[in-house]
Amino acid sequence: MSGILNSSIGRKFAMALSAFFLMIFLVMHVSINFTSVFSAELFNNMSHFMGTNPVIQGLMQPILIIGVIFHFVMGFVLEAKNRSSRGSGYAKNAASNNSSWMSRNMLLSGLVILAFLGLHFYDFWIHEMTVKYVEGNMSGLIDQNQPELGFRYYEELRAKFVDPWRVIIYVVSFVLLALHLLHGFNSAFQSLGANNKYVRGLKGFGKIYSFGIPALFIFIAVYHHFAN
Repeated sequence: MSGILNSSIGRKFAMALSAFFLMIFLVMHVSINFTSVFSAELFNNMSHFMGTNPVIQGLMQPILIIGVIFHFVMGFVLEAKNRSSRGSGYAKNAASNNSSWMSRNMLLSGLVILAFLGLHFYDFWIHEMTVKYVEGNMSGLIDQNQPELGFRYYEELRAKFVDPWRVIIYVVSFVLLALHLLHGFNSAFQSLGANNKYVRGLKGFGKIYSFGIPALFIFIAVYHHFAN
């Protein structure tokens, strides 16, 4: 593994694989969250299943965290390598004339997204770990002594979007995620060698995915803000 990551092609290939892994996770994540828009009961039940299933919690969740860390660390490594290999100021100016703003600022958007992930982890993941493993409430209920009150996930989700500034932070972060995905999606396919007659179709799908997934996340945040 270390031998692969020591080469430029190997690092890009590993970066592409981690990107596709996270893209699949985003589809699953937004699909579950979107159920909160039309069914509190369905969202509660799915959230409880995801939060208590031993395979998801004991295997998939650690893999996801490792994947996120790996993707960002590898992104910083690739950016550092790219910067060190650039030539004169002329070459830099030429790059700016022949590349998009997003391609030149993937590190910036990545840092903003990383900061947003910190907020998101604080809002939901750390809270969930605290309730389950510190307070000892593995039931997922609002009150273990009053199970008729139901699960707590839906109300906790809505409560996070009462503050308009939090919603604005989420919206801005997802706009940057859309731009990050748009460039990253195409780069990932190129790193895997998908540079053929199917590229146009892949780029079209990439645009739909890159704007569609963040748009759904934005809709969920805005919807619950105004529903409050």
